[in-house]
Amino acid sequence: MKNSRWQWMEYAGLFSLFLTLISLAVGVTINFRPLYVFDIGHLQILDYTSLDQETLLKNFDHLMNYLNNPFKTILSLPDFPVSASGAHHFYEVKILFLVDYAVFFITLIPSILFIKYLQKNDRLWRLIRPFQIGMLLPVVFGFFMMIGFDRFFILFHETFFNNDDWLFDPVTDPIINVLPEEFFMHSFILFFVLLELFFAVFLFLGKNSLKQTKKKELV
Repeated sequence: MKNSRWQWMEYAGLFSLFLTLISLAVGVTINFRPLYVFDIGHLQILDYTSLDQETLLKNFDHLMNYLNNPFKTILSLPDFPVSASGAHHFYEVKILFLVDYAVFFITLIPSILFIKYLQKNDRLWRLIRPFQIGMLLPVVFGFFMMIGFDRFFILFHETFFNNDDWLFDPVTDPIINVLPEEFFMHSFILFFVLLELFFAVFLFLGKNSLKQTKKKELV
């Protein structure tokens, strides 16, 4: 009975750790401003607006401040009009941002305690199989994304949004002209790369722990 209880606690710990790492990867990705700065040049975004780069980034920062700040309730951009449907979509995106942050902070301490428990009991090797499996998931999703990002992008929105407000009209919401689909593709790539790196770290910890345990047994 005791072993069963500890087993379920380890499952809960693993679940918490995965949520922490996934939410961290999401948080880093959505706030990685250098990616947008890079894409302004790489995707020639300035060709689709009359704004210069400095002004465009000022608007981008206003948008990100709205999405990240739970106390900011009205979206207002200096140089872009926002329709009612556009504002509603950004509000829904804001909710997803805040949910991600909540998941990270709620699971962070349990995840740290779980890692400390594994270290104390020489059970970091328990991370090996879950993270071996976990590292396959970004590869699989990344593969489907690369062979058909348009479909992947649509499925993503259909999963997380229950309306069509994400289908912006460039006439009423010209900001969509400076947020091209390719930028979001690059964001997904960054997310999957970060997730692979985070998972690889814990896979390494697990394998290193197993190696140390075997050395102790030989002594």
